[in-house]
Amino acid sequence: MAHKPPDSISEADLLHLVETLNADPAVHGILVQLPLPKHIDARKIIDAIDPAKDVDGFSPLNAGRLATGLPGLVPCTPLGCVILAKTIHPSLEGLEAVVVGRSNIVGRPLAQVLVNENATVTIAHSRTRDLAQVCRRADLLVAAVGRPELIRGAWIKPGATVIDVGISRVEDDDDMSQLIGDVAFDEASAVAGAITPVPGGVGPMTIACLLVNTLRAACAIHGLPPPAV
Repeated sequence: MAHKPPDSISEADLLHLVETLNADPAVHGILVQLPLPKHIDARKIIDAIDPAKDVDGFSPLNAGRLATGLPGLVPCTPLGCVILAKTIHPSLEGLEAVVVGRSNIVGRPLAQVLVNENATVTIAHSRTRDLAQVCRRADLLVAAVGRPELIRGAWIKPGATVIDVGISRVEDDDDMSQLIGDVAFDEASAVAGAITPVPGGVGPMTIACLLVNTLRAACAIHGLPPPAV
């Protein structure tokens, strides 16, 4: 069920709604669509979600379990990225992976997932020196910055797998808007061994992984074995 409170809802009322859903045995998964109105502390709302129903994987408990290699609900976009990567590399062990972006939603948890898969991981960001050279080391390059076409074709190791998480809406010369990823796709596709498009690449995987997490949460709540992915 979807709850669509008005933008004017108070923080206290939104917390009460989350607590009601936490206590409802018919609800197995809860997610909060971000961003929230400026008068609401998003971290406080996310922290209030029962970790067993936190299908976004954003709660401190689930983040901590991921960081320490314990099972838990993993953020959907990082999970989808790893599933995509494994369609090219059945084992990620030993791969040189570079994640460009360090958000708590994608970059940081993705790095943790890749470490747990025994990849060698570098997190790059806006303060990284010689970002292009860092990217050229990657067997697996993931762009999650939100800066259109930041990653150029010359930055990519020949044959590398490139996963583009970024998505920005920009206007072309005819004042028509289009969705652009963080990777200069035409340049990169001439060099990469495999590359995801924007849109239509990571986005559908994020939605699919949200459903997987919801099923996992329901199985855990009812004492059933988790689904295989």
